[in-house]
Amino acid sequence: MNHVNDKENQNNDVEEMDTQEVETVEAANDAGGGDGGGENQQMNGETQDQSVSQDAEMEEDEARSEATFRYTVHGFSKLKESQLSPPCYVRNLPWKIMVMPRTSQTQDRQTQRSLGFFLQCNGESESSSWSCYAVAELRLLSQKEDGELFSRKIQHLFYSKENDWGFSHFMSWQDVLDPEKGFIKDDTITLEVHVVADAPHGVSWDSKKHTGYVGLKNQGATCYMNSLLQTLYFTNQLRKAVYKMPTESDDSSKSVALALQRVFHELQFCDKPVGTKKLTKSFGWETLDSFMQHDVQEFLRVLLDKLESKMKGTCVEGTVPKLFEGKMVSFIKCKNIDYKSTRVETFYDIQLNIKGKKNIEESFHDYIATEVLDGDNKYDAGEHGLQDAEKGVIFASFPPVLHLHLMRFQYDPITDCSVKFNDRFEFYEKINLESYLQPQEPTRADYTLHAVLVHSGDNHGGHYVVFINPKGDGKWCKFDDDVVSRCTKQEAIDHNFGGHDDDMNMTVKHCTNAYMLVYIRDSELKNVLQEVTEEDIPQEVRLESNKKKQQLSVSLDSKTMCSD
Repeated sequence: MNHVNDKENQNNDVEEMDTQEVETVEAANDAGGGDGGGENQQMNGETQDQSVSQDAEMEEDEARSEATFRYTVHGFSKLKESQLSPPCYVRNLPWKIMVMPRTSQTQDRQTQRSLGFFLQCNGESESSSWSCYAVAELRLLSQKEDGELFSRKIQHLFYSKENDWGFSHFMSWQDVLDPEKGFIKDDTITLEVHVVADAPHGVSWDSKKHTGYVGLKNQGATCYMNSLLQTLYFTNQLRKAVYKMPTESDDSSKSVALALQRVFHELQFCDKPVGTKKLTKSFGWETLDSFMQHDVQEFLRVLLDKLESKMKGTCVEGTVPKLFEGKMVSFIKCKNIDYKSTRVETFYDIQLNIKGKKNIEESFHDYIATEVLDGDNKYDAGEHGLQDAEKGVIFASFPPVLHLHLMRFQYDPITDCSVKFNDRFEFYEKINLESYLQPQEPTRADYTLHAVLVHSGDNHGGHYVVFINPKGDGKWCKFDDDVVSRCTKQEAIDHNFGGHDDDMNMTVKHCTNAYMLVYIRDSELKNVLQEVTEEDIPQEVRLESNKKKQQLSVSLDSKTMCSD
């Protein structure tokens, strides 16, 4: 067994090491929040059931995202070397509890013996390319009835050089052996770990097998594009219309429509991650700078405008406005005279202010809040002169697919640059927008959350993923570039509110939060999410894709990958 000395500059007393071996009890459970190097924390002995339970089959599946498992150490007082538990499989990787005696010197040069407690991931792998981010709670269970367990929490990116993480000094040896503390009985202790892991990168994770869907390759310069493309792909009515656009005579290097057809077709029928180089080339945006100059809202508008233009004069003309266009009325109403000015405007998306707003309801209230025009700011009512007035907007109609951009990124005049607001902002699986409409529409404005686009990092960069509820039935998947995995509703929604709270679940990272939401109107769900079959795809699109597959198979195994 290899044993690596304590790393320098690790202020959380965490250490790196390797392997060895002893009953495993597995159950889905709730993960704790906190900090890998935080203070020791006392917690109630009873583990809490997760508020949002996973599907039963997901709990049994080795590809599941979380598990709780235990390891009992017999003859603890005589423990001389490290021991490893049998593996518990999460995300198809073996996770083991590592326990060992540790000694160190205190400041007054006294020798102190401690219980070392670590979580190991994929410890016996010889690969150097894999990684898996996880959060975990390491627990020493009480042997007393109604006794309290002792726990500490970690979060770590596990990879070949750091395949275990935990505490060299989880608890002093003396405290573990003290019968009054209640952690030992008959010279036996029980350790427990609850781990929540993301799908791994760099290993044979079969997204198609585990979810039925495939991801998009990360070009290193596409930023938010992969998330947005997956969102549009799962807007099935749009996908079907994209297939029907006439592109036979298009220049393959310049046609956005043709490139998007290819990407959608490969997402639907390939088994491996799909490339997007031809699509980005068709935009003329081939560098990271090109993408950074445009925000996701601008990119979405450019893409939808190109599709709308391409669909004109075809059997799918009008699909884009039919799906995404809503109407609002801007008005100015004088207070003291009977005079009102109105203007109807169309929109494809709504920008919601989140700064100082608790939730999506407060943001909508803020959006339609009226501004008073008085004093030096009176309204010029033409022949009526300057008048006290109210200025505002009200929605006349909401579209079947509602794109909401949360204003996480805003310009700061003091620093003369964009800043990101990580404030907590709550949104919901179901919303009703009736109170923001005037007059009310024939069908209720009830909406179901379909996609949550998420950013981790600051305004200078970071990572983009999207959580999608493909069939609108509450079964969520996480699309992280080339890796797709099933996830809980809690991971997709609650964990992306943003904000920071020491008591918050540890899986919530301070700089990770939603920046765009996609809702589908309940009365349109079946239509928007209609099934797209191979028969819906024009023959020329299928022939083009099959021709490309045949070309690929000349030099590669036919199932190696779908790429540009």
